[in-house]
Amino acid sequence: MKSCNFSYYDPNTVSEVVSLMSRHENAKLLAGGQSLVPMLNFRILSPEHIIDLNKVSDLFGIKENENHLSIGSMTRQSELLNSPLIIQSSPLISRALGYVGHDQTRNRGTIGGSLCHLDPAAELCVVASAYNAELTVTGKKGDRIVAMSDWPVDFLTPAIDHDELLTNIQIAPWQGPQGFSFMEFARREGDFAIVAVAVLIAITDHVISKASIALGGNDTKFGSGIQVA
Repeated sequence: MKSCNFSYYDPNTVSEVVSLMSRHENAKLLAGGQSLVPMLNFRILSPEHIIDLNKVSDLFGIKENENHLSIGSMTRQSELLNSPLIIQSSPLISRALGYVGHDQTRNRGTIGGSLCHLDPAAELCVVASAYNAELTVTGKKGDRIVAMSDWPVDFLTPAIDHDELLTNIQIAPWQGPQGFSFMEFARREGDFAIVAVAVLIAITDHVISKASIALGGNDTKFGSGIQVA
């Protein structure tokens, strides 16, 4: 197994990435490489250019801004799993990440890579759907925001153009008393889920006042979140 020949670039800024993508149509972005590298080696993909995002510091990190979390698209899955901020404000994310691969893969895998690969069984896609996260996409025309409910276009196909990249994910943690759960069925621990479900509930005066349910593995688009207030 060997990939085709390609030109390699390792830019340092988002603007450099956008410039490279606008000049090279048959290009792929390298985030954690958990999906891209095997697809290159099997020659499922044969891009002429690979643009490595691992030196773009603005794409890393977790911040709390007013009533939402701002997560850089290159933030590693392991950082999300162990982040005190995530555990405290949005524990559903940490719960789901416990099902994602293994320690070694989580140390490389990124939230942006998972959302852009958009596998129907991907745990992070299911969780982002439950929260109806907002995704910031950057291109030569500037930034635009896509709701997670509008992100899947088709199988493995997000609503992003060839000259754009996902730069940020915004998640609004639910406030007040709440409950959450994430469960999946897989053949072995660490395998892709055959079916997965994420659930969030808000509780007011001992009554469920709001609920969100998202499914994975059940549809080519992984299943939209269902919210009931």
